[in-house]
Amino acid sequence: MNVRLCSCAGVVVLALASSHSGAHHSFSVHYDAQKMITKEGVATEFRFTNPHAILLLDVTNEAGETEHWTVETTAPVYLRRFGWSADSISPGDRLTVEGWASRDGSHFMRIRSATRADGTVVGRGPLDAGDE
Repeated sequence: MNVRLCSCAGVVVLALASSHSGAHHSFSVHYDAQKMITKEGVATEFRFTNPHAILLLDVTNEAGETEHWTVETTAPVYLRRFGWSADSISPGDRLTVEGWASRDGSHFMRIRSATRADGTVVGRGPLDAGDE
C-alpha cells in the first residue's frame, strides 16, 4: 500500500513540476531577434508584475490613427538590477521604445530600451534578448 501511495504521489509531483516549467516561453517563439523597431508614444499603463512587466503604449501611426502597443519587459527582479521600479513609468509619460518586433506582426514587442521625451533613459543598460 505504501509503495502504491508513494508512486502516485511521485507521479503527481512530476506532473505539476513539468507543467510549470513548460509555462515559460522562449524569446524566439514570440520575437524576431533580427528585427529591431522603434516606437514613440504615450504610456497608458505600466504593470511591474511577474512574470514580465508590461508597458502599454499609445502610438500615433502615419495615418494619424492611434495604435495600442503592448511592450513586454523582463521580470521585475531583473529590472530592479537595471535601476527600474514600479514608478519608472507613469501614465502620460512620452517615451521612445526600442525593441524586437513580434513574429506575427501584431502590435506587440519586447523592450530593449526606453527613453523619455527629455532624453533621459528609463533604467540602465539595454535589456538584451534572452535576459530573463
